[in-house]
Amino acid sequence: MTRRVVITGMGTVNPLSSDLKVLWSDLCAGRSGIAPITQFDTTPFKVRFAGEVKNFTPEDYLDPKSVKRLDRFAQFAMIAALFAVKDSGIELSAEDTYRCGVALGSGIGGLNEYEDQHTRFIEGGPGKISPFTIPKMMVNAAPGNISIQLGICGPNTAVATACASAANAIGEAMRTIRYGDADIMITGGCEAAITPMGLGGFISARALSMRNDEPTLASRPFDRDRDGFVLSEGAGLLVLEELEHARRRGARVYAEVLGCASTADAHNITAPHPEGSGAATAMRLALKDARLNPDDIQYVNAHGTSTPLGDEAETRAIKQVFGNHARKLAISSTKSMLGHLLGASGGVELIAAALSIKTGVIHPTTNLDNADPACDLDYVPNTARESRVRNALSNSFGFGGHNCSLVIGALS
Repeated sequence: MTRRVVITGMGTVNPLSSDLKVLWSDLCAGRSGIAPITQFDTTPFKVRFAGEVKNFTPEDYLDPKSVKRLDRFAQFAMIAALFAVKDSGIELSAEDTYRCGVALGSGIGGLNEYEDQHTRFIEGGPGKISPFTIPKMMVNAAPGNISIQLGICGPNTAVATACASAANAIGEAMRTIRYGDADIMITGGCEAAITPMGLGGFISARALSMRNDEPTLASRPFDRDRDGFVLSEGAGLLVLEELEHARRRGARVYAEVLGCASTADAHNITAPHPEGSGAATAMRLALKDARLNPDDIQYVNAHGTSTPLGDEAETRAIKQVFGNHARKLAISSTKSMLGHLLGASGGVELIAAALSIKTGVIHPTTNLDNADPACDLDYVPNTARESRVRNALSNSFGFGGHNCSLVIGALS
C-alpha cells in the first residue's frame, strides 16, 4: 500500500510577512509586498522596484558565524526551515535522523556571494577571493546547511529547475516518503536574486514590469494591461510527514500531498509553449498521480506571473485539462501581491493553497481591473472569497520549459 504524505508544518520568509497568520491575512486583504528596491542604488536601471524581504535581520534567528557563512538565499531557507519545524511541533532530536531528510529548490543560488566575490577579484586579484565563496554560492548550500543545523542525516537533495524548483523539490520529497525512504522531509524553495546582476539580467531579457511609478500595481496576472513580472525574494518551506507517523504524535495536518508531475515544453529556453501543452500534460499527470478527476478540483493556485505570453498559455492549458469544469474553478495568483520569488515561488504558493484548504478562504488575484479576452476564467479578482476547497492544484513553470504541478487535498 502506498504511504500517504501530509503537510504538518509551514514556514516562510517573504516580502509581506514571515508570520503565517499575518501573511494569510495580508494575502486575503489584497495587500502588496512590492516597493522600491533598497538593497542597492537602482538609478542606472530601467526597473527600480521588487518584492524585497523587508527589515531582514538574520542574526535574530541565527548565530553570527552561521550568518557569515550563508548567502542570503540560504539564510532565507534556514530561517524558514526553523519556522516550519517549530510550526510542525516535531522534536527532531527524538527521531531517527536517517529517516529525516531535506529537498530544496533554488533557481539561481548564491548570486549575492558571486557578485561580492567578483568585485573582490577585480579590485584585489584572486588572493582576495573568500574561501567560503563556493560553499556559499552552490544551490545545495541551502539543504546542506539545514541538515547540519538540525542534525538531519537522511536523503538530502537540491533541485534547480528555475521557477519550478520548489515545486519539483516538493514532489521529490513526497516521493521519498511515499516510497519509504524517509518519514519526514523538509522541503520547498528559496531565492535571493534581487542584486544588480539579477535585476539587470531580467531587465535585459525583457521579463519585468516597467511600472516604476506604481510598483504595487505592477504585478497584474491575467489583466489586459500586464507588462511583465515583478522580481521578488524569500523562501517557502514545508514539513512533509508520513501520515501514520504524524498521527502517532498527534500532529496538526494542513493538507495531504496527493500528487505531482513534471514535464518539459521542449520549445524555448524562456518562452512557454503558446498552447500550454507541456503545462497541460503536467496537470493531467499530477491529477492521475493523485487519483483524482478534473472535476474533483475546486481551486488552482496559478503560476500567474503577469507576463503577456505566460498567463495566456496557462489559461489555455487549464481549459485543455478541465474542459467545461474550467469555468467552475476558482483560480488565483499569489504573485499579484508577492511578486515572483523564482525558485521559491512554488513553496510559498503551496503554503497559500494549503491555507485555502484549511481556512475555506481563497485569496484574490489583485490588480485584475481590465479583463483580457484571452484570459477569461474566474481568477477571483481583487476580493477574497469564502469557498470550501477540498482539493487544490498548484502550478509552477520555469525558464528552460520546466513545468510542475502539485495536487493537495483535505485529509480524509
